[in-house]
Amino acid sequence: MKKLLAFTFILTLSACIFYKKDGIEMKIKNESSEPITNVEFTTTEKLDVISIDRIEPNESATEFLSMRKNKTDGAYSLTFTRANGKKEISGGGYYTNGSSLDHWVDFIVEKDTTIVNFDSPIY
Repeated sequence: MKKLLAFTFILTLSACIFYKKDGIEMKIKNESSEPITNVEFTTTEKLDVISIDRIEPNESATEFLSMRKNKTDGAYSLTFTRANGKKEISGGGYYTNGSSLDHWVDFIVEKDTTIVNFDSPIY
């Protein structure tokens, strides 16, 4: 009985540590040959923003965007500035009633495009 109780406690504790609610994990990888700056990731409601000053070539950054304050439906937006001064905006995905339908989103910045990948919806 003690083993079952200990197992249940450890399982519950690990689930709490690894479970992230009310948000989405964002990863951006810079596969271009120049740095990108002024990186911002947010939702349509713009209640919380992930800001990253600079990502060097062949480097990445991973952050968690909290959506605890979000209440409506919307999409995600990534903006950044390329080395030539051109501002890029990539949008996509969907959240409903303030809750993300996805666990994570990956952005891969290439020389002339940005690839966006979302995981499968949470059911």
